[in-house]
Amino acid sequence: MAAVETARARAQAVLRVRGRAVAAAVLPAAVAVVLLAGRVTGRLGAPGSPDAVAWDAVRWAVCAVAAATLLVAGLVARARRTAAVPQTPAVPLSRADAPELYRLIGELADRLEVPAPSAIALTPDCDSWLEDVPVPRTGRRSGRGRADTPPPAPVLVIGSPFLWWMRAGELRALLAPVVAGTAAAADPDIAAARRFVRGLDASLDSGSGSALDHGSALGPAAGRPARRGTRLLTDRITRRLLGACREHSAELERAVAGWASEQAKAVDYGLRIAAQEQVGLAYAGWDRLLTRVALPAWKLGRHPCHLNAGVVAALTELSRRDRLAADGYGTRLGDRPACDLLEEPGTVDTAVSLLAAELFFGAPEGPSATGPATTPAGPAAERSVADRSAAAAAEGWKELDWADYPTEVVDLGWRARAAALQAALDRLAPQARPGAPTLTRLLSRLSEGDGEPLAAALASQLARTGRPPSLLEPARSGRDLLVEHVTAMVCCAAVDTAGGTPGLDWLDGPVLLIGGVRRTDLAEPVAQAVEQGQDGPLRAWLDAAGVRLEKPVRL
Repeated sequence: MAAVETARARAQAVLRVRGRAVAAAVLPAAVAVVLLAGRVTGRLGAPGSPDAVAWDAVRWAVCAVAAATLLVAGLVARARRTAAVPQTPAVPLSRADAPELYRLIGELADRLEVPAPSAIALTPDCDSWLEDVPVPRTGRRSGRGRADTPPPAPVLVIGSPFLWWMRAGELRALLAPVVAGTAAAADPDIAAARRFVRGLDASLDSGSGSALDHGSALGPAAGRPARRGTRLLTDRITRRLLGACREHSAELERAVAGWASEQAKAVDYGLRIAAQEQVGLAYAGWDRLLTRVALPAWKLGRHPCHLNAGVVAALTELSRRDRLAADGYGTRLGDRPACDLLEEPGTVDTAVSLLAAELFFGAPEGPSATGPATTPAGPAAERSVADRSAAAAAEGWKELDWADYPTEVVDLGWRARAAALQAALDRLAPQARPGAPTLTRLLSRLSEGDGEPLAAALASQLARTGRPPSLLEPARSGRDLLVEHVTAMVCCAAVDTAGGTPGLDWLDGPVLLIGGVRRTDLAEPVAQAVEQGQDGPLRAWLDAAGVRLEKPVRL
């Protein structure tokens, strides 16, 4: 196959770059050895000869260059070998956690005639790939980067939304090209080339540019100038090596992808086309669930413990609303869902949901409500399914069931925003007594044209007291924040005085229900009141909904 030969040729080109770098490092030392041998044998600058002084000067100069070159080469090699190649955070699945999933992947590898992955892990993302297992830095090497033992098979990382949304047959078809990539990972030259490039990348990212990075006998301040100088030098050399490998490495991965794609055509090719359509749906539902549903909960220190079950609910709702998304939905329901391949889908879902909170949001605000706890040992990327429940309590997270979402997230979130808006109103009149948290007071300020000052005061207050926005949050202006907080206060008033209830929409997140019906007509009158100072449409909406403006909102 052309792709196979291309991949191996590109891998050997990368290894030649490594070989030339090694040759350049040892060449001055080799010349120095020849000159010293010539001095001992008397063939080059023998003692007493007319040219002895000149040859001695050359020997000393070459030896100095050789020593400096070997020192720098050693620092570069040490930085590459000691740098930790970053591993994708994922939840590892043991064979006991998913025996049927391991069996499906093993049978798929047999049909493709490739090595089976060494393990399986789940990640909260709509993608799947092979993750190389770090190779121990022991053992003798021979030939062109070949080790005495073959490299271990990579880990198969599967996006968890695929496992819950797709059927078992669709998942097998989707993973066929990914699993086929284990054949390339088993090739010694390709594996060695990948390790070399990833080691160079890791050495730049880790900051271990020299031996001085690990401390100095004189203290950190004394070692800093030398550390900075050696780091700059080793980083510059590493970047030159990466530049020389960049084109070959990119073409290598492109050829490997083509190789795997050709191999996978023999397995479930028609079903794979249908499965690719589900990938787009899963991505849309997962993104919507994280940004609209999970993010408000994370801000309050709650982590929904069944995000993957939630994406199924979100996509089911999308299929109900969108006729295009509903095509083929009914026929798929009769097939076995891929999450049935797990022994305990709920436990695994909880572990993946916690990892999603850690990746996309970070640590929760404030101390843990359950008191101090001990975080399980080991990096987060290596925590097992069992460890993550203990880690959730240790890091301050409170597990949240979907049934409790309206009360613990929607209602609390609205009231937190209403309290922030009330504080911003009080800041506009610092000399006056704090006013009651009523809609009458709020609408009066908006109708008087105080929207811009109120938005500025609110944005300043949130910037001072809140945490930086997460990766999932778009940049918002002060006016956007004011619209959001005014809406929250209106919803609180509707709940307190008009019989409204907080609700959860799987695609839109927190919603207001009045009489059991979702109210979607609130956004426009709120925007008019905030942006134009026209409170008439909002007052009319409140009057029609039966909301009492003069009654204080419960904060």
